[in-house]
Amino acid sequence: MNDSSLPPILPEDNSGPGNSGADNAANHPQGSPPSPPEMSAPATPASHITVPEVEEPSAPPVSPEFAKIKELFELIQAEVAKLYVGQDELVLGTLTALFSGGHVLIESVPGLGKTLFVRTLGRILGCEFGRIQFTADLMPSDITGAPVFDMQTSEFRFRAGPVFTQLLLADEINRSPAKTHAALLEIMQEYRVTIDGTSHPVPKPFLVLATQNPLESEGTYNLPEAQLDRFMFKLMVDYPSATEEAEILKMHSMQVDFGQRLEDEIQPITNPEIVQKVISTCSQVRVEDRLVEYINALIRSTRTWPAFHIGASPRAGIALMQSARTIAAFSGRDFAVPDDVMEIILPVLRHRVSLTAEAEIEGRSVDEELRAMIRGIEVPRN
Repeated sequence: MNDSSLPPILPEDNSGPGNSGADNAANHPQGSPPSPPEMSAPATPASHITVPEVEEPSAPPVSPEFAKIKELFELIQAEVAKLYVGQDELVLGTLTALFSGGHVLIESVPGLGKTLFVRTLGRILGCEFGRIQFTADLMPSDITGAPVFDMQTSEFRFRAGPVFTQLLLADEINRSPAKTHAALLEIMQEYRVTIDGTSHPVPKPFLVLATQNPLESEGTYNLPEAQLDRFMFKLMVDYPSATEEAEILKMHSMQVDFGQRLEDEIQPITNPEIVQKVISTCSQVRVEDRLVEYINALIRSTRTWPAFHIGASPRAGIALMQSARTIAAFSGRDFAVPDDVMEIILPVLRHRVSLTAEAEIEGRSVDEELRAMIRGIEVPRN
């Protein structure tokens, strides 16, 4: 892939810190590493001793495409921080899922700014934003759309539902019945809606952020394991720290129209076409065989760990590899390392395993058991 596959994000600046400078660029053409510095000879060399040449350690070359992805990731984080405080796992997990072609399940209490975050992210990415409030009487046609009769043409035409957007917030998804869950999950998997034998593709990129409230169980329909498995991540959003909450109070206590604040304070820095190109580039990050074996060992260990009644499926391994590639690209690398896997492994696995009855009675948590399992698996070394 050449450098032209991704449009430039910022103007080139060769004068800032960290650049090699014009002199170095002139002496060393692009693609060739600089020659090691000359070493002075020993003061009194012995004729029978050979002084070995010392090679200067060199960092692996960074592809311009992945340097741009790192820059884009940092720009998005900076723009989000203008209106949304903290919640690093939510920000990182959502961006990783977006650029990995996955979807996110968010578990949190109300009032933590999930709608604010998605609207802000949609403005930054230049993508359309939509929100569906799931209720007990919500039907599949309410989200997908349905044919309506056109009196002027005397024909039925398809009226698109709210799912035809790019960033979709499915609020309190566990309040709707199973058939509505199934309709949404089919769209998440197939990226299209089929009505009367006709397929209607949803726009890309397409990211679903589904939320569920862990405090209320009355009038809810728990998602079964097979449906939970279709979400790439399960992100846990907790209350902010004291410092973060004080910042939230200062930032959002004024009675100002939020839509106007988005227009005034947040600048779009990309568009759906660039997002799709970044997704394609992230998929080309190299994963060495030793890292593949490590990921495979992690997934298979969930099926034999004593505290787990249900282990992770092969889809979990695919999600872990895809997200590790994206995390590596966010770091400006075209190859993945074990740290990339560790960065995102808990959100990938926590909703794909189930504790045994004994572990639940003893008060163990899924995250604690996953950490204990991970510590027992040898990490590949370079």
